[in-house]
Amino acid sequence: MRIEIIPRTLTFRQPAGTSRGIYHVRRVWYVVAHDGTRTGIGECAPLHDLSADYTPDYEAVLRQCCDRVALTGEVDAPSLETRPSVLFGLETAMLSLRRGNSALGDTPFARGECGIDINGLIWMGDHDTMLARIDDKLQSGCRCMKVKIGAIDFAAETDLLSHIRAAFPASRLELRVDANGGFTEDDVYAKLDTLARFDLHSIEQPVRAGQWRLMADIAKHSPVPVALDEEMIGVHGRDDMAALLDTIRPAYIVIKPTLHGGMTYGAQWIDMARERGIGWWITSALETNIGLNAIAHWCASYRTGMPQGLGTGLLFTDNVDTGLAMDDGRLWFRRSVTNDEMLDKICSMP
Repeated sequence: MRIEIIPRTLTFRQPAGTSRGIYHVRRVWYVVAHDGTRTGIGECAPLHDLSADYTPDYEAVLRQCCDRVALTGEVDAPSLETRPSVLFGLETAMLSLRRGNSALGDTPFARGECGIDINGLIWMGDHDTMLARIDDKLQSGCRCMKVKIGAIDFAAETDLLSHIRAAFPASRLELRVDANGGFTEDDVYAKLDTLARFDLHSIEQPVRAGQWRLMADIAKHSPVPVALDEEMIGVHGRDDMAALLDTIRPAYIVIKPTLHGGMTYGAQWIDMARERGIGWWITSALETNIGLNAIAHWCASYRTGMPQGLGTGLLFTDNVDTGLAMDDGRLWFRRSVTNDEMLDKICSMP
């Protein structure tokens, strides 16, 4: 087997803002496996300021990992446990190699019979920009919305939430917020009390990761259910995963294969959450449609009625058509695209 690495830099249609900063471009590495007759495509897309496995020599490390898989034809997940973005990309490439096209499963979703409910994502920006984005989502039939908070003035953010709730009560629109660790120990409880007025489904990562005892206290006393996201990055091994969940006892966890252990260890997170009565949903992490497609098909293998976070593949000015489409608040798989078609598009990208 031969595995080719194709790096690409994609540009966001609109700047994607979080409490950590603003993304204008996105660096990804496509891994293309060839076995002489077939081709498989995966995507490795670490976030340089967030992923546990991103280093300046990322591509060189990726090359070594690809060479090992090329020798055996198998992905050794335990050896890549601390390299989640690499694991996810290689898992996807091997699955793609077996399937031959973008239909990476045999589910009602893969057959185009049903869509996956998703949350409409509102990225951080100035007040007027966010307000316009919110109105667009409301008019598009969105039934679940997630708003990024923690970067602009808190009063302006609550004004936006008031605008949403004035138009749609909780019975008609599920509303989530994501602070990306933007609150502090000094202000988190007062802000949570304020946010509780808006009948929120949950808040992701209210304070920065690594403060397990503080997060446990917040999860216990918050009037808004708490979901873990960044907190799970870099947590490897069943014992440490269990310690995190048992210490904090969140209401939910948010699973991102690129950040949290690929599909292999993402499944382990789900199993461990279920054992503890913790809710969960699956989210993409700014991958292109190659990664998003793999996550969507993996997500569709689980039976869950909870809206998922799978809508970010439309953020880029250039992308790969994998047959995904958004319609009425759901992600659909409309048609299978051959691996050769997708590879041609990747190769034509600047």
